[in-house]
Amino acid sequence: MQQILEGLAKFQRDVWPRHRALFAKLAKNQAPKALFITCSDSRVVPNLLVQADPGDLFILRNAGNIVPAAHHGSDETAASVEYAVEALGVRDIVICGHSDCGAMKGILHPEKVVAMPSVASWVRHAEVAKNEVERLFPDVDDATKLELTVEQNVIAQVKNLLTHPFIRKHVENRELEIYGWVYDIRTGMVRGLNEEGTDFLPIHLEWTGSPDEKKLLDLMES
Repeated sequence: MQQILEGLAKFQRDVWPRHRALFAKLAKNQAPKALFITCSDSRVVPNLLVQADPGDLFILRNAGNIVPAAHHGSDETAASVEYAVEALGVRDIVICGHSDCGAMKGILHPEKVVAMPSVASWVRHAEVAKNEVERLFPDVDDATKLELTVEQNVIAQVKNLLTHPFIRKHVENRELEIYGWVYDIRTGMVRGLNEEGTDFLPIHLEWTGSPDEKKLLDLMES
């Protein structure tokens, strides 16, 4: 705790004064450029990852970067997404998974979370990722299975996002872009979901790719 208190003192003494004008502006309102949905994992720091200033990102974090499908009813995740899109007018959403994800380990090895019933219940929202990996890649080793489950979970959460009527409305009007990312903590590499919504490619400065959300909607309904 002492380190945290020292960090707070440094912020108030050194950092805040350097950004006084920015914080004065942010004190009145916010206009984030994107909604960033990612894991609660302490190693994933969205503002650091994309070098964003305070006020640039509306950040939603939970175990496994999960967005429950609309049929599960209202929850704090849906409420945060709805507020970002409808109240703040955000038109870009990033769902970012990451390497070595504990939530995905919990899905692959449920015995590890049996003593944590709330965790076990929550990560079941992403069980479709495990099922998809077992269907598509039945013979991979455990390490590869974890990597693939992280990827398939991002795909699953993009699709879950599309089940929400307010998201669907903006997608059908071409008013909203959804991006699926996977961040490798060890290398710093980030890969993005391709237009087909099936594979991840390295992101570079000219990257403009994102899933064709309308195509995904059609596939989900077929």
